[in-house]
Amino acid sequence: MTTSTFTVVGMTCDHCAGSVREELGRLDGVSEVSVDLATGSVDVTSATPLSSDDVKVAVEEAGYELAGS
Repeated sequence: MTTSTFTVVGMTCDHCAGSVREELGRLDGVSEVSVDLATGSVDVTSATPLSSDDVKVAVEEAGYELAGS
């Protein structure tokens, strides 16, 4: 298992965080997604390291932006 931390820009409420959790949770191998709404920090636990491109696409599908991309 590996845990990666990302920063997501634009989340302002629990619904926002839920959308990001749902999209990231659909990625292959993801077992857990934890969102800290106050900081925009998102921890993703997965069986293998995730592609940053896959994470970016999932975050954008939820309607938000991955910081630094």
